[in-house]
Amino acid sequence: MPDEIPADTRSAIESVSLDWPRARAHLATLGHVLEIEPPPRQFAGGLANLNYLIRLDGAPAVLRRPPLGELPAGSHDMAREHRILSRLPDALAFVPRSLFLCADAAVLGAPFQILEYRPGLVIREHVPPSLTTRPRLGERLSQVLLGTIAAIHAVDPAAIGLDDLGRPEGFLARAVAGWHRRGMAAKEDGTEALHVEIGAWLEAHLVADGPPGLLHNDFKLNNMILDPTDLSPVAVVDWDQGTRGDPLFDFATLLSYWVHADDPRPMHDMAQMPSVEAGLCSRADAVAAYARLTGRDVSDFLFHRVLAMYKLSVIFLQLGMRWRSGATEDPRYAPFSAIGTGILEFTHEIAQGRAF
Repeated sequence: MPDEIPADTRSAIESVSLDWPRARAHLATLGHVLEIEPPPRQFAGGLANLNYLIRLDGAPAVLRRPPLGELPAGSHDMAREHRILSRLPDALAFVPRSLFLCADAAVLGAPFQILEYRPGLVIREHVPPSLTTRPRLGERLSQVLLGTIAAIHAVDPAAIGLDDLGRPEGFLARAVAGWHRRGMAAKEDGTEALHVEIGAWLEAHLVADGPPGLLHNDFKLNNMILDPTDLSPVAVVDWDQGTRGDPLFDFATLLSYWVHADDPRPMHDMAQMPSVEAGLCSRADAVAAYARLTGRDVSDFLFHRVLAMYKLSVIFLQLGMRWRSGATEDPRYAPFSAIGTGILEFTHEIAQGRAF
């Protein structure tokens, strides 16, 4: 392990235990040395993929695998993420390279990959004490978020061999149908009419797909590692949903986490980005800045905004359904259904033009 254990790792007791001797033996057959004493420690944060700080061949690295238990088809795709992270660093310095993919689920219960370790600052639900007195913090973080996603969307996938990633044709129509289907499956009792109405609005306002680009699909502040001195991006992580499609939907996904002080309580309760605490710019200003940075036409952005917000509500409803069904007893999941339904109601307000 590194001489100084990062503050954002869990203790050995809190870390989800993996079969480290089996992993060490497997990697040894490939000529690698994995140190397992003391056992690798899991990084804090997140409800899905498991990430561990390891020491491989004498240097720090990150071992990443899907969450435990049964997974939805196509989710947490380590092979897809490995492919992206084997090539994207050639275009973007702030993307950590994937060094190794183990497709054999027998080793650790699921495919896993090993990535470059990029030390730095991760901002989660609150602004770290080290930044609370930093002047113009919100302005700087807004610039970093918008500049980074614009840089991702400027990448030519063909130039790095990713021109066959995903299916950009019909991307938005499939997203509308897919998220509505998932929403109906995860809905709370008494909310069916809201799902139906939002689904009908999305179908009626469906826009043509914009010029395709590379999408992260869950870009937000806590999926960035920052240089603590100037807050520049050291790494953008969590690419397992990466694909090609309409970049405006990717930008709208970022904006779905971008909370205003007067937003409904569930938007604050989801605790994904400290937008208000940090003083980020307004969502409207973010849209204008993104348009300037990318040159993209945002005249139909309301559709992307509603679709991304609906997606966010469904994600929380799916997480909450795990608690409602007894699939998990983790108390962190208990409030997620209420948050998801609250975001659903806010999405309806946005679609009706009563909010943005």
